[in-house]
Amino acid sequence: MWIDTHCHLDAPEFDADRDAVVARARAEGVSQIVIPAVEAANFAAVRMLAQTHGFAYALGIHPLFVARSADEDLERLDGELARLHADPRLVAVGEIGLDHFVPGQDRERQERFYVAQLKIARRRGLPVILHVRRSADALLKQLRRIEVPGGIAHAFNGSAQQAQAFIERGLKLGFGGAATFERALQIRELARTLPLASIVAETDAPDIPPQWLYRTAEQRAAGESSRNEPAELPRIGAVLADLRGMPVEEFAATTAANAHAALPRLAA
Repeated sequence: MWIDTHCHLDAPEFDADRDAVVARARAEGVSQIVIPAVEAANFAAVRMLAQTHGFAYALGIHPLFVARSADEDLERLDGELARLHADPRLVAVGEIGLDHFVPGQDRERQERFYVAQLKIARRRGLPVILHVRRSADALLKQLRRIEVPGGIAHAFNGSAQQAQAFIERGLKLGFGGAATFERALQIRELARTLPLASIVAETDAPDIPPQWLYRTAEQRAAGESSRNEPAELPRIGAVLADLRGMPVEEFAATTAANAHAALPRLAA
């Protein structure tokens, strides 16, 4: 059983064949998918997809979407979490966090939305799904101040020390397609050496394609697709299992159990 702990199934890249994408994922043994929101405008969409396909969802405002989000959207998020609290498919507050990689972002506004959403998660008793891109220390600073009930540091690409700090705060670390690139030495070393109990599997589809789907900018301009999808998770997981020198079936079962520990409502 595979659990894709991070897939943007509502993304427009899937509009033409979303049902087929889900069917392929199930055929490959992906039994559960977590669909995180990125802004208030897609809260309803991720919930509907989760209900339609028997998946799980999270509600939150992504750091790269705070510029086009109104301050009132934080109140809307809190209200939706309160209204839907009894929905077992609602498993986390996410995708939230900080992005210090993309240039031209308003870091102060990102920080304000991140802190507000941590407080909302604490108040609603929900774990968080964190966007971590060159921002691990800044995220940890607030996590030490505002305790939340665990969660996942998605697409983790920090240092071993930062990884340990997230683990100590009760979070699991998400690994996916980036670890399939042989030159991704740091990510692969983390995937190989971190405690197995701290790792969950993800695709971030349609983003972060594995090595076998990667296309250069020139290839994409020529019409070749590099779209990732959840059906790729077992093959990604096989790479991660190989890095750890363990049977792929054991890796799938353990990371699924880790996902349940990170997002307890998944077990329901």
